[in-house]
Amino acid sequence: MSQDGLNIFWFIPTHGDGRYLGTPEGGRATDLPYLKQVAQAADSLGYYGVLLPTGKSCEDSWVVASALATHTERLRYLVAVRPGLQSPTVAARMTATLDRLSNGRLLINVVTGGDPVENKGDGLFLPHSERYALTKEFLDVYKGLLNGETGSFKGKHIEIENGKLLYLPHQKGGPPLHFGGSSDEGIDVAAQTIDKYLTWGEPPAAVAEKVATVRKAAAKYGRKVSFGIRLHVIVRETNGEAWKAADTLISHLDDTTIAAAQSVFKRMDSVGQQRMAALHGGSRDKLEVSPNLWAGVGLVRGGAGTALVGDPKTVAARIKEYADIGIDSFIFSGYPHLEEAYRFAELVFPLLKLAHPTKHSGSDANMGPFGETIANIVRPAELKAGQS
Repeated sequence: MSQDGLNIFWFIPTHGDGRYLGTPEGGRATDLPYLKQVAQAADSLGYYGVLLPTGKSCEDSWVVASALATHTERLRYLVAVRPGLQSPTVAARMTATLDRLSNGRLLINVVTGGDPVENKGDGLFLPHSERYALTKEFLDVYKGLLNGETGSFKGKHIEIENGKLLYLPHQKGGPPLHFGGSSDEGIDVAAQTIDKYLTWGEPPAAVAEKVATVRKAAAKYGRKVSFGIRLHVIVRETNGEAWKAADTLISHLDDTTIAAAQSVFKRMDSVGQQRMAALHGGSRDKLEVSPNLWAGVGLVRGGAGTALVGDPKTVAARIKEYADIGIDSFIFSGYPHLEEAYRFAELVFPLLKLAHPTKHSGSDANMGPFGETIANIVRPAELKAGQS
């Protein structure tokens, strides 16, 4: 485990939220007021940052992050750049602007795109390996610009002449770069260019193997990278309650909906998505793919499809297993995201060594946390002390 502690992120559900998966029942509007509630909850509870998803099913991550940043104080925003969909110079200007306006609270998620159909709809027709070659060229230009360099670049996919930023980002050299890619081409790009390698929530043994592979690849270029993982979480006060909540989450999910989702995932050329789908094979038969690692979310959700399930001590123990592998950043989410942000922070934060401060109790009379005052006069802590 990192000597400095762990960074815990939450998730901004810009593609929808609710109490159940695969059904409109229990759904809720993910409008700006709701997204602001989630962001402010994460900020006040002491999460390190939030991930904003990207793709045609989501509200634009840059616009949403810009809208939310002014309503939060410490929260960092992990926002995607999309090689092939953005000029590296334009992306660098956007990055520098939002980083300055948020006082250095921007983090960058480099996304190459794993769905050929969606990519073509966005005007990107390159096959898998060429998208990673494009990503490497993009990052070479993008990183240089954010570092204050002026120059020209001519590659196979990108050509820039006298590119320059007039206004540099708040963070020297630009925000840290996060990236996930499970293919050989993706790992090679990560090894050469990024700061933090992200993986989806595979069983610890598979994650350990991936971490070792990425470390070896980075060492070949004389570099070191850190590691993060993307997971859902279902935590309750007992293990039984947690597993019941997992079953309830997919209780309205029918086989037709699962089959439709799996057919979409099969068309994708993302190796990471293929690894996620292989954990459950589109079947409900055995969704606990590793102790307390449940693949039910991936029956209908692309990308991160696994959740840690259990009571607070169990979930904390599983987190520490990943931390011992070398994971120092955890990007969690839960349904619904507002309530589960509170539940996870209140139940699990006290059991973890965190690298960031959590909610402060303050010195004002009603700043707790101590629960509701009993009989209009006695705080629960005072009553308990008097009984001991």
